[in-house]
Amino acid sequence: MENLDAARLQMAFTLIFHIIFACIGMVMPFFMIISHYKWLKTKDKTYLTLTKAWQKGVAIFFVTGAVSGTALSFELGLLWPEFMKYAGPIIGMPFSLEGAAFFIEAIALGFYLYGWDKLPERFHWFTGVIIGVSGVASGILVVAANGWMNAPSGFDYINGEFLNIDPIKAMLNPAWFTQALHMTLAAFTATGFAVAGIHAYQIYKKRNISLHTKAFKIAITFGAIAAILQPISGDISAKDIAKRQPVKLAAMEAHYHTQKGAPLYIGGIVNAEKKEVDYKIAIPNALSFLAFGDFDAEVKGLNDFPEDELPNVPIVHYAFQTMVGIGTLLLLVGIFYFISLKRKKWFGGTRFWLLFSFLAPMGFIALEAGWIVTEVGRQPWIIHKIMRTKDAVTPIPGIVFSFYMYLVVYLTLAVAVTWLMKRQINVLNQISE
Repeated sequence: MENLDAARLQMAFTLIFHIIFACIGMVMPFFMIISHYKWLKTKDKTYLTLTKAWQKGVAIFFVTGAVSGTALSFELGLLWPEFMKYAGPIIGMPFSLEGAAFFIEAIALGFYLYGWDKLPERFHWFTGVIIGVSGVASGILVVAANGWMNAPSGFDYINGEFLNIDPIKAMLNPAWFTQALHMTLAAFTATGFAVAGIHAYQIYKKRNISLHTKAFKIAITFGAIAAILQPISGDISAKDIAKRQPVKLAAMEAHYHTQKGAPLYIGGIVNAEKKEVDYKIAIPNALSFLAFGDFDAEVKGLNDFPEDELPNVPIVHYAFQTMVGIGTLLLLVGIFYFISLKRKKWFGGTRFWLLFSFLAPMGFIALEAGWIVTEVGRQPWIIHKIMRTKDAVTPIPGIVFSFYMYLVVYLTLAVAVTWLMKRQINVLNQISE
């Protein structure tokens, strides 16, 4: 295995794991503080039990997120030294601010975990709010750095040199807002449906129904609202990509031929040799409208771009279809949930709980697919139109062994987290209603 392939695999594998830990760590504090608020208002001990259970989950994912995130920061220097040589001074600000947000989150978490019966009730609750806000801020800042890779700004590129660096302009690059909005909503959708699905399964098994029902309602409310709002974010992102990265848009849709009134493909199998999509459902003019707000707008096809600047079209297309398909499903189920609150006969029942149990992993599958679209769709560039990925990789041989080491570390983290969370659920189920 060559260095470039090993480095790409290592980065992809670690990101796939870290993004799950990070998103849960961003979102779960909000579930915790809502439950805590309900305890303060009602003094219902079920909410107190739930709050203390969720705080343990927050602590677990904070630790694992910190470990996996620290490993990723070392990877940037280990695998991509040429990238860090030039990009470090430019996008150092969001990483530095992310570090500050992380420390604030850590301090607030310490107050929250050990503040029971020691701090004033409302101040104690407010430390939980700080955990949630700083976690989301941390995620947004990291996404801002990734946005810079898709929309590099804040410098002048002259004769291969990065000059006149403006770190604030780099941080507030043209892609940061759309990516941060889309990612934040995706995190709330994925985590909301995942947590709700776990509690729905416990209800299906008739375990501590009162507690799990309360937990389900809190988690699914966040997940459903985020899922309903996500298409708005997706539309903003699509129009932004159409302007800044037309080749990525073309790859997402496997759109090979430039045309006005371009159709939108649903499904289909990419035939890379013939440069067409078989077995798809084509919606006339829809891609032109979604990309530019005009049914007759011209959409550039992949054939109009240099061959060496094209990403892996099948991977990008299938990942995009997966993301949109699951996102649409979760949107519909989110609407169904809110309707079921009005039509009581729809809420509860075996099929209801089985449906949400089945959907538990779907949000994270969509989220992973979305990141594949973002990262693979940018290839062959590590800094769009500035530096190619192959030119940024380390020349030092043996990166494949680093990949194997990280593989073991992240699999160990995954097993440990799974065991700890299963243990927490078992403890909850042993508490009498």
